[in-house]
Amino acid sequence: MSTQPDLLYSQEEEALRAAVRGLIGDHADPGAAIARTESDAPHDVALWKALTDGMGLAGLLVPEELDGQGATFREVAVVLEELGRTAAAVPFLTSAVVATEALLECGADDLLSALAAGHDVAALCVPLHTAPGAGFPTVRVEDGALHGELAGIADAAFADTLLVPASDGALYGLAASRADVVPQTSLDLTRPVARVVLDGARARRLGDAEPAVRRALRAGAGLLASEQLGLAEWALTETVRYLKERKQFNRPVGGFQAVKHRLAQLWLEVVNLRAAARAAADALATGEDADITVAVAQAYAAPVAVHAAEEALQLHGGIGMTWEHPVHLYLKRAKADSIAYGTAGAHRSALAGLVDLQAP
Repeated sequence: MSTQPDLLYSQEEEALRAAVRGLIGDHADPGAAIARTESDAPHDVALWKALTDGMGLAGLLVPEELDGQGATFREVAVVLEELGRTAAAVPFLTSAVVATEALLECGADDLLSALAAGHDVAALCVPLHTAPGAGFPTVRVEDGALHGELAGIADAAFADTLLVPASDGALYGLAASRADVVPQTSLDLTRPVARVVLDGARARRLGDAEPAVRRALRAGAGLLASEQLGLAEWALTETVRYLKERKQFNRPVGGFQAVKHRLAQLWLEVVNLRAAARAAADALATGEDADITVAVAQAYAAPVAVHAAEEALQLHGGIGMTWEHPVHLYLKRAKADSIAYGTAGAHRSALAGLVDLQAP
């Protein structure tokens, strides 16, 4: 018998939020973030080190016996909300969630311990746009070595370990130094993608690829909604703050009725997104109706996050159109997230199949 999900934040989750927000605040520098996106090193190494060494967040999903935190998806969702608020350029979603879930399915304890300790960053070599349950490309296995290339791999250039699905149905692990990782042009400058080229690289067989990839992508899609929630909340809060200060005709722009209506509509969408994202995190934690709840969350989250970022840019007026203001980083992240781990349309189609509500 299923129980009613608890979508409220617990005291422990709020304490975690406060700690993560404080830590991010100590490192937050929009100017530096924009400068990094124009360099060959877009990731925020200092923030990632603080999150892993200082708080052990890389091992939230790793069991305690493997030196992890043994937390649930609910706690991970809170962290992603806070990272979404700053569009942080760290591989938390790709390594601490997606790659970790794949390794948990395979039982790769030594690699999990390395991730939990913050010594390694892992990347699952499946294109970022791949939806849970969808097919994914593989590389060839010849004489025990991997050959081929995989494109659109998020955070591969920052990874120490690559998890590669192969044509024999297995998931292989290898050091990133054994592959040629070629950066690709990415719309989201804070989550770069790369092409991974393998030419006879020796790798370790970890387990079956299909269940590991399916589990990893479901977690990624479900918790991506929490990142999108944090992004949308930042966009709304920052826009309201700005419109209280900006004046036209000697009165705050936020006082005009047309602007109020736009903000009110956006607030309603963000509130609904919070419910969907929290439901997805809770369902992943409990295992109850997880596939359905994740599909619902992603069918709703992407359009709201994009709308929030677009409204933020437009309502900031001229300054919102400049490269110096960070709002463009949020819009690009929202646009890229809208196709990450499946588009809203793909999730709606999956949801129709899950509840047996096919189109005529």
